[in-house]
Amino acid sequence: MGLLFSSPAAAASDDGVSHVLAIHSKDAWSDQWQSHKDSSKLMVIDFSASWCGPCRFIEPVFKSMAAKYTDVVFLKIDVDELSEVAQQWRVQAMPTFVLVKGGDEVGRVVGADQNELNKKIEQLRA
Repeated sequence: MGLLFSSPAAAASDDGVSHVLAIHSKDAWSDQWQSHKDSSKLMVIDFSASWCGPCRFIEPVFKSMAAKYTDVVFLKIDVDELSEVAQQWRVQAMPTFVLVKGGDEVGRVVGADQNELNKKIEQLRA
Protein backbone atom coordinates (compact mmCIF):
# COMPACT_ATOMS: atom_id res chain seq x y z
CA MET A 1 0.00 0.00 0.00
CA GLY A 2 2.95 2.34 0.43
CA LEU A 3 3.11 2.97 -3.30
CA LEU A 4 -0.32 4.51 -3.31
CA PHE A 5 0.82 7.42 -1.20
CA SER A 6 4.35 7.86 -2.52
CA SER A 7 5.35 11.19 -3.92
CA PRO A 8 6.08 11.28 -7.66
CA ALA A 9 9.76 11.83 -6.84
CA ALA A 10 9.82 8.65 -4.78
CA ALA A 11 8.22 6.75 -7.64
CA ALA A 12 11.01 7.77 -10.02
CA SER A 13 14.07 5.60 -10.43
CA ASP A 14 17.16 5.83 -8.26
CA ASP A 15 18.63 8.44 -10.57
CA GLY A 16 15.53 10.62 -10.08
CA VAL A 17 14.46 10.36 -13.72
CA SER A 18 10.96 9.25 -14.68
CA HIS A 19 10.79 6.34 -17.11
CA VAL A 20 7.38 7.45 -18.38
CA LEU A 21 7.50 9.37 -21.65
CA ALA A 22 4.80 12.05 -21.83
CA ILE A 23 3.54 12.58 -25.37
CA HIS A 24 2.32 16.13 -26.07
CA SER A 25 1.97 16.28 -29.87
CA LYS A 26 0.73 14.21 -32.78
CA ASP A 27 4.26 14.28 -34.22
CA ALA A 28 5.72 12.88 -30.99
CA TRP A 29 3.02 10.19 -30.98
CA SER A 30 3.74 9.30 -34.63
CA ASP A 31 7.47 9.04 -33.90
CA GLN A 32 6.87 6.74 -30.93
CA TRP A 33 4.34 4.64 -32.82
CA GLN A 34 6.63 4.24 -35.84
CA SER A 35 9.56 3.17 -33.68
CA HIS A 36 7.56 0.62 -31.66
CA LYS A 37 4.82 -0.76 -33.92
CA ASP A 38 7.05 -3.50 -35.32
CA SER A 39 8.76 -4.18 -32.01
CA SER A 40 8.21 -7.25 -29.88
CA LYS A 41 8.70 -4.98 -26.86
CA LEU A 42 5.61 -4.28 -24.77
CA MET A 43 4.35 -0.68 -24.79
CA VAL A 44 1.90 0.54 -22.13
CA ILE A 45 -0.02 3.71 -22.99
CA ASP A 46 -1.66 5.59 -20.11
CA PHE A 47 -4.58 7.64 -21.43
CA SER A 48 -5.43 10.11 -18.70
CA ALA A 49 -6.54 13.69 -18.00
CA SER A 50 -5.22 16.31 -15.61
CA TRP A 51 -8.69 16.77 -14.05
CA CYS A 52 -9.18 13.02 -13.45
CA GLY A 53 -8.87 12.03 -9.78
CA PRO A 54 -8.24 8.30 -10.39
CA CYS A 55 -5.58 9.27 -12.97
CA ARG A 56 -3.72 11.38 -10.40
CA PHE A 57 -4.16 8.58 -7.84
CA ILE A 58 -2.45 5.93 -10.00
CA GLU A 59 0.22 8.16 -11.55
CA PRO A 60 2.91 7.43 -8.91
CA VAL A 61 2.15 3.70 -9.23
CA PHE A 62 2.51 3.91 -13.04
CA LYS A 63 5.85 5.72 -12.65
CA SER A 64 6.99 3.06 -10.19
CA MET A 65 6.06 0.30 -12.67
CA ALA A 66 8.03 2.11 -15.38
CA ALA A 67 11.09 2.17 -13.14
CA LYS A 68 10.64 -1.53 -12.28
CA TYR A 69 9.93 -2.85 -15.80
CA THR A 70 12.76 -1.25 -17.77
CA ASP A 71 12.16 -3.68 -20.65
CA VAL A 72 8.72 -2.12 -21.24
CA VAL A 73 7.99 1.26 -22.87
CA PHE A 74 5.64 3.45 -20.79
CA LEU A 75 3.86 6.38 -22.44
CA LYS A 76 1.41 8.92 -21.05
CA ILE A 77 -1.11 10.72 -23.23
CA ASP A 78 -3.48 13.44 -22.00
CA VAL A 79 -6.82 12.82 -23.72
CA ASP A 80 -7.62 16.54 -23.79
CA GLU A 81 -4.29 17.33 -25.44
CA LEU A 82 -4.41 14.51 -28.03
CA SER A 83 -8.11 13.68 -28.37
CA GLU A 84 -7.61 12.25 -31.89
CA VAL A 85 -5.16 9.67 -30.57
CA ALA A 86 -7.53 8.80 -27.71
CA GLN A 87 -10.38 8.36 -30.22
CA GLN A 88 -8.16 6.21 -32.45
CA TRP A 89 -7.69 3.85 -29.48
CA ARG A 90 -11.41 4.00 -28.52
CA VAL A 91 -10.71 5.47 -25.07
CA GLN A 92 -14.00 6.19 -23.31
CA ALA A 93 -12.97 6.43 -19.65
CA MET A 94 -9.93 7.59 -17.75
CA PRO A 95 -7.56 6.22 -16.94
CA THR A 96 -7.34 3.64 -19.70
CA PHE A 97 -4.14 1.65 -20.10
CA VAL A 98 -3.63 0.12 -23.54
CA LEU A 99 -0.96 -2.55 -23.86
CA VAL A 100 0.53 -2.88 -27.33
CA LYS A 101 2.96 -5.34 -28.84
CA GLY A 102 3.97 -5.61 -32.50
CA GLY A 103 1.53 -2.85 -33.44
CA ASP A 104 -1.48 -4.67 -32.00
CA GLU A 105 -3.44 -4.13 -28.83
CA VAL A 106 -2.79 -7.14 -26.60
CA GLY A 107 -4.45 -5.91 -23.43
CA ARG A 108 -6.43 -3.11 -21.83
CA VAL A 109 -7.16 -2.01 -18.29
CA VAL A 110 -9.89 0.57 -17.72
CA GLY A 111 -9.77 2.33 -14.37
CA ALA A 112 -7.09 2.78 -11.72
CA ASP A 113 -6.70 -0.95 -11.03
CA GLN A 114 -3.01 -1.29 -10.23
CA ASN A 115 -3.22 -5.03 -9.50
CA GLU A 116 -4.82 -5.81 -12.87
CA LEU A 117 -2.36 -3.55 -14.70
CA ASN A 118 0.61 -5.15 -12.98
CA LYS A 119 -0.74 -8.64 -13.74
CA LYS A 120 -1.16 -7.84 -17.45
CA ILE A 121 2.31 -6.31 -17.71
CA GLU A 122 3.83 -9.38 -16.04
CA GLN A 123 1.97 -11.68 -18.48
CA LEU A 124 2.71 -9.74 -21.66
CA ARG A 125 6.24 -8.42 -21.23
CA ALA A 126 7.96 -11.74 -21.99
